[in-house]
Amino acid sequence: MPNHKQDRPDDDPDVDPFHIPAFKPEDNTAGTFTEESSFITLFPKYREVYLKEAWPLITRTLEKRGIACTLDLVEGSMSVKTTRKTWDPAAILNARDLLKLLARSVPAPEAVKVLEDGIACDIIKIKNTVRNREKFVKRRQRILGTNGSTLKALELLTECYILVQGSTVSAMGPYKGLRTVRRVVLDTMANIHPIYAIKELMIKRELEKDPELKNENWERFLPQFKKKSLSKRQKPFKITDKSKKVYTPFPPAPEKSKIDLQIESGEYFLGKGEKERADREKREEKMREKQEAKKRERQKEFEVPKEDLPKKEKKRKRDEDGGEKKKKKKKKADAE
Repeated sequence: MPNHKQDRPDDDPDVDPFHIPAFKPEDNTAGTFTEESSFITLFPKYREVYLKEAWPLITRTLEKRGIACTLDLVEGSMSVKTTRKTWDPAAILNARDLLKLLARSVPAPEAVKVLEDGIACDIIKIKNTVRNREKFVKRRQRILGTNGSTLKALELLTECYILVQGSTVSAMGPYKGLRTVRRVVLDTMANIHPIYAIKELMIKRELEKDPELKNENWERFLPQFKKKSLSKRQKPFKITDKSKKVYTPFPPAPEKSKIDLQIESGEYFLGKGEKERADREKREEKMREKQEAKKRERQKEFEVPKEDLPKKEKKRKRDEDGGEKKKKKKKKADAE
């Protein structure tokens, strides 16, 4: 029986079927682009001095890919556009990401790496995640850690460059690492400490090295952290026993409004003049009570204070006199 199976490059174990080869100028068979594409990005004023110094490096790097760039210090903007020498269609998109990273205070030598294949960038906005300013600063500091230790651990585990600047977090690296960085940053701003994610990533890295566990479920190896609510509910001072109360299906009676109270007292049905007279009498009565209280306070100043005189000690009779009297009584009793 004839064998119709043909050898394919995928059958070779040394060939990676998922590898995307680099795009070279020879691959662009269509020639120059018919339309010009351009992107513009604004940058803050404090970046003006640094960009002016680093712009020659950026210009040389983009010229290799046929991209033209301009720095406008008057308007505070950076722009890139394609030229007739551009041979890579994706180069203009990478140049756009380069401008975004430069505007977010990423150093030029690091930002230039985004032009390479397999490297992307992600700018995570964390400004509106927390309303309270103090909480926002504390949670943003958790991403950095003490002396930048947490940030360094995330960079090593995700193979990404991470920069926390103001209200954004700039990340640059492979797509898988960027997805992890975004998840960790947003969880940290949602009050989940990044140490939990770091522990999980460390365990996954060790499991990847084991060929037996490479294709198995790792749920049993990953740590399960339980949520703990530190704020305990305050108990009331007086706890009413609801079991003693008789159950009634009817809701409690609503509180009486101001008009209902006026109807009960009869004030609601009084005329305008009578209401004014009643209000005036109430005011006068309150004034009289205050005047009387003030008079009593003034009269207290003229009252004679009670003097605390020392108490006189009662003199005790001498025991000798008492002893003689007792003896006399005894003699009389004997004589009788």
